[in-house]
Amino acid sequence: MERVVPSVAKRSVASPLAGLNLRSYSTTPPNDETTHFGFKTVNKTDKEKLVGGVFSSVASNYDVMNDVMSMGVHRLWKSHFISRLDAGMRPGSNRPLDFLDVAGGTGDIAFGLLDHAEKKYGDRLSTMTVADINADMLREGELRYKKTKWNDGSDRVSFLVQNGETMDQIADNSKDVYTIAFGIRNFTNIQAGLDTAYRILRPGGIFACLEFSQVDNVALDYLYQAYSFSLLPLMGQLIANDRESYQYLVESIRKFPKQEEFKGMIEKAGFYVPEKGYENLTGGVASIHIGVKL
Repeated sequence: MERVVPSVAKRSVASPLAGLNLRSYSTTPPNDETTHFGFKTVNKTDKEKLVGGVFSSVASNYDVMNDVMSMGVHRLWKSHFISRLDAGMRPGSNRPLDFLDVAGGTGDIAFGLLDHAEKKYGDRLSTMTVADINADMLREGELRYKKTKWNDGSDRVSFLVQNGETMDQIADNSKDVYTIAFGIRNFTNIQAGLDTAYRILRPGGIFACLEFSQVDNVALDYLYQAYSFSLLPLMGQLIANDRESYQYLVESIRKFPKQEEFKGMIEKAGFYVPEKGYENLTGGVASIHIGVKL
């Protein structure tokens, strides 16, 4: 598998809002030409650039900030997500799996999946494509990859700059497992991203999403929102010198569809959603959603 290395030079981003047309911001409800960027209403054509600015700004501090903001809990969520998915080439199988981790950024889900497959099933053949629309985030993943055991010249892992809503370099019916963790809420058109996931998965393929969600306990939700809106942007300012980006990330969580609504969107894309369709983690602070392409 050919590795695709992003060639975009790293930028110094003082603010993801710099240089953009602020007149496109509004507090009016979105229409067919607009969408939300956190709590702001923006032109759909601007959102990709705005989100790109946020993640270019936070890329070098992304893992550190995740640890600080979640007090390490995000690692437990991701570990549970990988274990529940339980993906790997089973002994006796004659074909390795083709994994795709979208919005894969720093590679923690991708490398965790490969590690699980090897440790539990002895799978040393399945391949992983790490895709992200942001070259700066993907570069962080490549730097980490170079220090792992998978950087052995086998080309089992490739990196690809791609828009998750279109994935125009990924063929139809070509992947067995599609994962996305804490990335789909940043899509301009979430439904288009789900439709694309369905397109590129083989029949029998698994769509698995880990995303921030809506807390189902009133008292816990009050504490969670107070913590999120009061402390997280302040941490962004103190640790990463970037309050605006972390303010957006907090707001984007609140704008993401509730669990039942997102489940319906997955079904609309064509997936079979088993059982309840999602698993709440930490009272709904995050949720795991699973879909199967029949």
